[in-house]
Amino acid sequence: MPPRFTASREAEFSAAHFLREYHGACERLHGHNYRVRVVAGCDELDAEGMVVDFLRLRDALAGVLSRFDHALLNDVPPFEALNPTAEHLARFIAEEVAREIDDGRARIVECRVWETARNCAAYRR
Repeated sequence: MPPRFTASREAEFSAAHFLREYHGACERLHGHNYRVRVVAGCDELDAEGMVVDFLRLRDALAGVLSRFDHALLNDVPPFEALNPTAEHLARFIAEEVAREIDDGRARIVECRVWETARNCAAYRR
């Protein structure tokens, strides 16, 4: 069952990548201005009436995305071995942000990664 309350944060980063084992234009080196949204959820708000403090969510997301900004994703762990698709990025970002946010009450429930304004992938936990 989805949580009763959610709070989200969006951020952007720019990076290059290429897709291994792909047969088409995306197998060549190219870049994106990525947009990322992480969603935290809970059934009961904290004593201050929040799912999670937006500043905590902002800082946790920024810490993860700083690894990728203006980088070749294929060179950044774990994507030196894992194909840097939007789907894999969404899962990795969600799990990394969750390390900072999940507290037994609130948890990261979704991450969306947009490669373009019209193309995004989501991972739900």
